[in-house]
Amino acid sequence: MPNVPTCATNSPPSASESSLRYENSLVLPETGFVRQRLLLRFVPFSKSTLWRRVKTGEFPAPIRLSAGITAWRAEDVHLWIAGKG
Repeated sequence: MPNVPTCATNSPPSASESSLRYENSLVLPETGFVRQRLLLRFVPFSKSTLWRRVKTGEFPAPIRLSAGITAWRAEDVHLWIAGKG
């Protein structure tokens, strides 16, 4: 029998495989809250520009969920993307 690598089909996916699968299936949720890290994947500007636009009112303001957690309402982001925000 030749030495041929086999593929284990019953093993759970590795962390890199899971993150790759997640990266390829990113979707902006219709409702709920979106943290900055995910939001920046859907808007055409940097973190600095995001906060500058929030300050000037050109982009929806985030909501402070707790002392260390700030997020945007997904509905507000969808409206902004559609040009109605």
